This record gives sequence, C-alpha cells and structure tokens, in this order.
Amino acid sequence: MGSELLYRGSETQPSSDSYSPKPVKPWASVTRPIHYLLREQRLLFVFVGIAIATLIFTVFATSPAPYVAPHSRFTTLIPDSITYFPIETQQKFSSAHRLGFGSANPTGKIPLGLKRKGLRIVVTGGAGFVGSHLVDRLIARGDSVIVVDNFFTGRKQNVMHHFGNPNFELIRHDVVEPLLLEVDQIYHLACPASPHVNCFVSLTKPCVLHKTNVVGTLNMLGLAKRVGARFLLTSTSEVYGDPLQHPQKETYWGNVNPIGVRSCYDEGKRTAETLTMDYHRGAGVEVRIARIFNTYGPRMCIDDGRVVSNFVAQALRKEPLTVYGDGKQTRSFQYVSDLVEGLMRLMEGEHIGPFNLGNPGEFTMLELAEVVQETIDPNAKIEFRPNTEDDPHKRKPDISRAKELLGWEPKVSLRKGLPLMVSDFRQRIFGDHKEGSNTNNASSS
Repeated sequence: MGSELLYRGSETQPSSDSYSPKPVKPWASVTRPIHYLLREQRLLFVFVGIAIATLIFTVFATSPAPYVAPHSRFTTLIPDSITYFPIETQQKFSSAHRLGFGSANPTGKIPLGLKRKGLRIVVTGGAGFVGSHLVDRLIARGDSVIVVDNFFTGRKQNVMHHFGNPNFELIRHDVVEPLLLEVDQIYHLACPASPHVNCFVSLTKPCVLHKTNVVGTLNMLGLAKRVGARFLLTSTSEVYGDPLQHPQKETYWGNVNPIGVRSCYDEGKRTAETLTMDYHRGAGVEVRIARIFNTYGPRMCIDDGRVVSNFVAQALRKEPLTVYGDGKQTRSFQYVSDLVEGLMRLMEGEHIGPFNLGNPGEFTMLELAEVVQETIDPNAKIEFRPNTEDDPHKRKPDISRAKELLGWEPKVSLRKGLPLMVSDFRQRIFGDHKEGSNTNNASSS
C-alpha cells in the first residue's frame, strides 16, 4: 500500500526563513556621506586639518636667510666675493648637479615651492689665495663646503672667518693620499702656483709638485668616479710655455721646455689635464678644465715671488721694484673675484673646456711697475736684474670661447683692483686697520 501525503487545513503551514531587504532609498549614496560629515562636527575638524597642513607647507617652503660670515676686513675689500649669481645665470646654467648629491631630476629645474638644495662641495687647496675666495662664494650661495688643504702655501687665517658655520668643514690633508668623502662637486685647486715656490721645491723636493699634480689629481678623479661628482681642474696658462702664438687660444698646444727649471709645474699641469680627459673618456667622469692666467688680489702670499705681490710688497716697504730682464715681457692680470666667477660658471655649465680664464688687458713689467708706483709710492725706484730661465716673453689669453659659451669676461681693471690688494697688504705688513676709507673709495671708483 503506497504512502499518501495529506494536507489538513487545520494544521499550521510551516513558516519560510527567506529574507526580503528593504527597498533602496533614492539619493542614499549622496545623503549618507553628508549626514556623516555633519554629525559630531566632523566637517569642522576637516577644515582645521586643511588649515594646519597649509600653514606647515608655507613655513617649510620659505628659504631661510643664508649664512653670513662674521665681519672681517675683506667684507668691504671684496664685495664681489659674497654675492649671489643673478637669477638669469642660475637658470642658464641649471643642471641636475645643482640639486644636490644623488639627484635624479634630469632637467635640473627646481619644483615650484621648493628651495634650491645646497650642494656638498670639496675644494682642495681651499685655504689658499684663490681657493679661500671661492669658498666664500660657495658658502654665501648656501652650499656645504669641505676645505682640504695641507697648508704648504695655504693659510688657516684665510678661512677662519667661517669657523662655527655648520656648512663649513676644514680637513688638514695632503691630496697625494686617498680621501673618502660623499660630495656633489670637486674643485681641485691644490698645488703651489708661485714661481718662487715651484723653483725652490723643484730643487729641494723635486717629486712634490709632480706628486701633487699627478697623484693628487688621480686621487681626486678617483673620488669623483666613485661618488659620481663633477670634477673641475684648475690648470694654468703655463701649459702654453713660452708661446709662439699670441694671444693664446685653447687650441694651441704650447711651447714648453720639458726639462727646464719650471717644467715640474708646467708639465705637471699638462699631465693633470691628460688624466682628467682620460677619466672623462674612459670612465665617464663629468669634468671641467680651466686654464688660469695671472691673478692678483687680497690674501696673496706676500713673498711668494709673483710679480704683482713682489711689486706691492716692495713699494710698501720702500724697497726698489725688481724687474727681471729688460721689463718688456708682457702679462695679463685678472682680479680674484673675476676668476672665481669664471670657475663657478664653468662648473655649473655644460662645457668641458679647456677654457682660458684671464684678463686680456696686456701690460709689460715696466708698465705694471708704473701702475704700482702711481698707486703706492710715486718715488719708488726700479731695479733691473738678470732674467730667470724659461721666462715667457708674452702671455695674453684669448677668452672668446669663455665669452661665447660661459657668458663670462673680467669686470675689474688693474687700476681698480690693485688698491684693494694694496689695502690688504698694508694691513698685513704693518697692522694698519685704518684702511676702510681708502678701500671704500677704491671700491666706489
């Protein structure tokens, strides 16, 4: 007998467990966030947070005032040594290297609202005559500067006005020994440059100059390669020797005696240029080469044998001005602030060089002696002495390339710059601190 399913109406029908959701209200996706913000003053907190964030970004985006070195006698003597590049120059020579170590910005442009990041720069020979003025400019620009100097010819007094500045470091070190640093740029100025020191060293310690120019340059190029820094070599007009071309262009290969008394310096610098270009071609190091012509100004060594410092010191001491040979050999003299401007433009630019950096104004030694007489003592005597070996007869730079590619040319004439140097020498020789008025007059002229 088969089974049968019966329905009894009196029995309760089983209830269903199925769920039926409420119908979705229109505009719920819009009204719910609004109701959420309006409850418990949440909207007020949002506006307060926005205001605080805006204030923080505004404060931190404002550039702090640059460090100004304590007052020194050179503040009035050399106003150009603590000035900034014009905005046009910064834009013209902007590159990735201006943004700081390890920057990946290929355009070199600083994003809107952000301040320029200071570079970390090492200056070898930074306590010397030219190096110390370069350090002044870099510090004033907001960079962190590491001075490396063994004080063979450099003087701690040249940079001591930066002591206490957190952006300044001084390392007593000889570049012939390796040095490990993390930097963005390397200005390689280390090497005695005066003829008196060069000849003395070549006779007493003949390997010193070669080691500085060769081993020292190798060490600094190796550092540039390891950390990806840009490297600037300060070469010299001495690479032209006793030139047969006048004025001298960068394409001229020179007329140098490789075994003369001056060759330790001349050939050392020529070798340094060779090494610099080899590292550029073989290792991809970014390099710059400057060939510096005669430079003068405050902080020069008083008795270093250079003609301008010789004449100025002799005139101040009431000694005869010593002219070697017939006095008809010519030189060109640039003021130190002009040279520093050229070096910085070369470093920030996109051209390797070499570039002649000098003042094309040409003077014979007798004409220079006359200018010194006019500036210091009209009664100063001139004394002739036998000429030195391999002394170049003519020296004048052709700076057409620097004018065209760097937008650089010297601004300070000899008659304007010489009084500034005289004031510095007078203070250092005699301790005369009453030269402010003379300096201001010379600067305004």
